[in-house]
Amino acid sequence: MCLGHKTGPITAARRTSEFAGSEHVRNPYLGTGCSGLAMNFERIPEHETLRDSIREFFDRELQEPKIREMDRTRRIPRELWKRLAQLGWPGLSVPTEYGGSGADVMTGAVLCEEIARRFPSLATDWLLISMTARVLRESGTEKQQSELLPKLAAGEFLMSFGMTEPGGGTDVLGLKTRATLVGGEWVVRGQKLYTSLADDADAILVLCRTDPAEAAKRSRGLSLVLTPRHQNGVQVRRLELMGQRAACTCEVFFDDARAPADAVVGELGRGWHTLLRSLDEERILCAAMYVGITAAALDLALQYAKDRTAFGRPIGAYQAVQHPLADTAAELEQIRLLTAKAAWLQSNGHECAVEAAMAKLAASEVAVRATDRCMRVLGGFGMVEESPLERLFRDARLGPFSPISNEMVRNFIGERLGLPRSY
Repeated sequence: MCLGHKTGPITAARRTSEFAGSEHVRNPYLGTGCSGLAMNFERIPEHETLRDSIREFFDRELQEPKIREMDRTRRIPRELWKRLAQLGWPGLSVPTEYGGSGADVMTGAVLCEEIARRFPSLATDWLLISMTARVLRESGTEKQQSELLPKLAAGEFLMSFGMTEPGGGTDVLGLKTRATLVGGEWVVRGQKLYTSLADDADAILVLCRTDPAEAAKRSRGLSLVLTPRHQNGVQVRRLELMGQRAACTCEVFFDDARAPADAVVGELGRGWHTLLRSLDEERILCAAMYVGITAAALDLALQYAKDRTAFGRPIGAYQAVQHPLADTAAELEQIRLLTAKAAWLQSNGHECAVEAAMAKLAASEVAVRATDRCMRVLGGFGMVEESPLERLFRDARLGPFSPISNEMVRNFIGERLGLPRSY
């Protein structure tokens, strides 16, 4: 199914919301008060169609043995993105004039959750592609948009984000990577770490300091330079992670790497502020991914509890098995609602920084607990690699510290509660 052609653009005017109502009461510390929202939990037909199409694709074309092989080889083939482009996935949030669907974050959260139920590594890479579309459509030049967005929607262009450095994970503004304009080209020098998708990308959007004179205020003088990946000045080393192994995260070295003078995305010297505008969406989609992991783990454990017998009864008949699964089901509903609320606020143009942060925090922590509980239900079979839960158990462990640590998320929420800034 091509979302842009079969269903048409999914716009605010066409959308029926889980959280309908344009007026809401702002709590000065806790964000949007639920008492100010009119709740509507009717299913959205477009979202249900999307869910069904994703599940059908996995059942038909990307079953567990293929997913397991990609996990073992730590690579998602480039050809897969072209196939997914036929389904409209890479171009979901690309504007329709550039060949995409023009969908909102609510729809993106549905897609991300459903992909993560089967293949979290693919969900992680799709999330990066979605963020690429957002940055280009909101901050790219007309030339960048017309050249890159159609290729992105067609599965022919992949971009990585180079932010984190070895000397500072969460402290992104302490970066040391520099870009200098020399003879009509940017010359990039530095090193980035945990740069997802870098080895497969066509270009890396590098956050670097372009104006050292502005270093006194660390958020100024930083720019986003779109640096071609395939050149002698860019060396990439894949890192072998325990979880989400197929998603490809890398260490990248820029040794006099070259980029055109017009390769800056967004305003020169305001790269950090360009990135800030994308953080809420990133956190919402991350939350959706861990909702998907939690849902998949629960499904697997429930089926096993029904099929496995001990002492003449299904093990699901025993309270020691029922109770952790009941807790997981309750927590799954909680994080799904948090994520849906944040996505609705974002899609309707409301402030959602706190809600997005809370959704990411809660969903990633629940996914870790849920996969642990469900692993205990499956027992030894959960440890066997042919069990999808073995992979989900590993994949969930990335959540508490990526793309931002949950400790920093708590710091942010604490500050919004009116507490003194702790960092």
